[in-house]
Amino acid sequence: MIEDREIWACANLLLKQHGENAWFVAAQRADELLAQGEMDGHRAFVRILNRIRALEAMNVVGQVH
Repeated sequence: MIEDREIWACANLLLKQHGENAWFVAAQRADELLAQGEMDGHRAFVRILNRIRALEAMNVVGQVH
């Protein structure tokens, strides 16, 4: 099983690479893996998708750091 910190890192990387489309990329990959019967990979990408959503929820539009 992939460690949670690795899932967070993958989610962060997908956000950096794909921006607001990161959720779509992760969902699409999860679907592809499910279609191939790769259940472990599918579950990993569902976890990544959930972390992407969590990271997006943390970013308030117009927030200054």
